[in-house]
Amino acid sequence: MDILNVEIKAKCHNTEKIRDILNAKGANYKGVDNQTDTYFHCANGRLKLRQGNIENSLIFYNRENKAGPKSSDIAFSKVAIDTQIKNVLTKALGVLIEVKKAREIYFIENVKFHIDTLDNLGDFVEIEAIDDKGIYSEEELEEQCKFYLELFCIEPKDLITHSYSDMLNI
Repeated sequence: MDILNVEIKAKCHNTEKIRDILNAKGANYKGVDNQTDTYFHCANGRLKLRQGNIENSLIFYNRENKAGPKSSDIAFSKVAIDTQIKNVLTKALGVLIEVKKAREIYFIENVKFHIDTLDNLGDFVEIEAIDDKGIYSEEELEEQCKFYLELFCIEPKDLITHSYSDMLNI
């Protein structure tokens, strides 16, 4: 499945405030997903296998490393929890890095929110405006991200340019 996605990632200094805002907006809370993202060597973009207690998928994406809303070209496939795909990808491509996180997942319509906690990195919030049905333009998705960026009072200095894999692989 191809997906148009515009997202922001930011350091989060007050997870309770973000939770309170999401709850006040009637967000659909999906739970805490203890995820392991295994990134594989890839000639272009990023290829990761996500394994968790809620989400399990193989994701390829290209995204510019910049602060603020950024669009991603994503190819996505759900995978079975007990899949052998990790073994196949490891043998074929080699593992670049593994990222482990506790991720709280919320939705408001087509916008997905994550409150992530990573050992050695701290707490983060992600806002993903997602179009998997061809309904929204990239500009509309970007406006949705900017709306929540302002609502959450995220400071420009807290915006993250790179993926967690890049941050851990320094």
